[in-house]
Amino acid sequence: MSEIVKKVNVIEQEYLYRGFLSLKRIRLQHTLFEGGWGDEIDRELIDRGDCVAVLLYDPDVDAVVLIEQFRVGALGHSKTPWLLEIVAGVVESGESLEAVAYREAVEEAGCMIEELRYVCEYYSSPGALSERMTLFCGRVDSSTVGGVHGVLAEHEDINVWVVPFAEAFELMTQGKLNSATPIIGLQWLALNREQLQCEWGQMTKES
Repeated sequence: MSEIVKKVNVIEQEYLYRGFLSLKRIRLQHTLFEGGWGDEIDRELIDRGDCVAVLLYDPDVDAVVLIEQFRVGALGHSKTPWLLEIVAGVVESGESLEAVAYREAVEEAGCMIEELRYVCEYYSSPGALSERMTLFCGRVDSSTVGGVHGVLAEHEDINVWVVPFAEAFELMTQGKLNSATPIIGLQWLALNREQLQCEWGQMTKES
């Protein structure tokens, strides 16, 4: 398949709103697959920035850590706006992606990551949202994990659950997990679980 040269010309952009999220209007042109430039178009973009998510996994008991919290985006679309998800957060200025994973694990689930494995990077909804998510899998000791966590200043009220992998995967196949990030994370874990158990289990023996 031959490579087609693709270009974008940003003509004008302005912020319409700045708050928890920012809304930007962009006027642009881009090249067409059949050649030439398309018409000028206006697009509204929710400016979210970079985010990190981490699937916390305990290989010794084959369990994952899921968090339950209120999500306004699910209000009116599902049976409940309280969703089962995995730890995630926004990358602050000057933070590395790995630092965000370690920080959010403590803030949202009250646990320390012992080993971190990169999984993938993806855009959550690129038709209207700039959010770029980097997903990790983190090895944890889940023996003392649980309870309610979150940063009060950010109005977080997070219930933490330790769930056997088989049960979590069943929740996904039954449609009871309807947030994209935990679905992607659990599918990745299903493919890589045996390898992680072998590698991280060996680390436990050596320590």
